[in-house]
Amino acid sequence: MTHRLRNRILIWIIALGLANFLLYTVIYAYLGGDAINGKVVDGQYFVRGHFLRYLEGHESPVSRTLWIYSYLHSISVWPTIGAVLCSMLVLSRPHILATMREDLVIRGNTFVTIAMTLIVVVTAVSLLYFSLDFISAIRAIAAGQNVGA
Repeated sequence: MTHRLRNRILIWIIALGLANFLLYTVIYAYLGGDAINGKVVDGQYFVRGHFLRYLEGHESPVSRTLWIYSYLHSISVWPTIGAVLCSMLVLSRPHILATMREDLVIRGNTFVTIAMTLIVVVTAVSLLYFSLDFISAIRAIAAGQNVGA
């Protein structure tokens, strides 16, 4: 793969990631929150937003489908952030290597490796945590239990 093609792919990843984050923000504002902060009580689904419309937060009723969509879209933000950060790091790598030579405490290659590792680990752990939380919530709903109440 040529550097030009790789860079175009990385720029598309950044653009799509920013579009996903923008869409999440718009839907969060429209609904008044998201399902991760919301709850399910007696078959009623609620999204909750912190400090969006009211200082103490506010719950808004939504359909089951919209609640599930909101939860999944909230989860998708984590790998989106990771992909955008990794893409930006790869694009900026030549500049980092040129700037961080031997005269600094840490060399450019080491910095890029550590940063990439941290991005991947934090993204993976966050994705796993919220995915397991979603599975737990769906199981509780299927069992007729309240979630987040």
